[in-house]
Amino acid sequence: MSQDLFPDTLALPGLTYLPGFALGDEADLVRAVLDVAQGAAFRRMKTPGGREMSAAMTNCGAAGWVSDAKGYRYARLDPLSGAPWPEMPAIFRALAERAAAAGGFAGFTPDMALINRYEPGAGMSLHQDIDEQDFSAPIVSVSLGLPAVFLWGGLSRAEKPARLPLNSGDVLVWGGVARKFFHGIAPVKAGAHSLTGTARLNLTFRRAL
Repeated sequence: MSQDLFPDTLALPGLTYLPGFALGDEADLVRAVLDVAQGAAFRRMKTPGGREMSAAMTNCGAAGWVSDAKGYRYARLDPLSGAPWPEMPAIFRALAERAAAAGGFAGFTPDMALINRYEPGAGMSLHQDIDEQDFSAPIVSVSLGLPAVFLWGGLSRAEKPARLPLNSGDVLVWGGVARKFFHGIAPVKAGAHSLTGTARLNLTFRRAL
């Protein structure tokens, strides 16, 4: 990858870009996502202000990230079914642990995974991941399917974000000084992928509880 595409962030402590790190597990990861979605369907959540998000979401593990009129939070039960979220597939946990160790966070074990599905035109505005209880744990983000552009800002939303092209199998790990940096996804462009069709999947592993 050219340093010119992402000149500032790659030099910052706390962020690691692992191109193709999950490529060997790509097919198994997509199958595991489909299994999770059988137990907890993808849905487009609404912000506390009532705006429907463009990316569809589901969760697995001990808790799930949810958003509604009550705010952003983690819930142990799926609000659609009232049942616990599906268990985290073993392949998810193993990948997250390996990636975290490669990013300098050995010993990280996620207790949940937020799964986003982006159709063409869907994106994620700049935001911080600040609903977790322990900010010493990193975030591990895995891209599958259609390519996307990751936006990486700073501690202020006003900072102009750098742009990092991501392909299927790429993994990002951030923590430490970068743990609360603003980040997002530019609107995904139309395309097709042999495993995900016209969608991009993103697995975000966290220590939520």
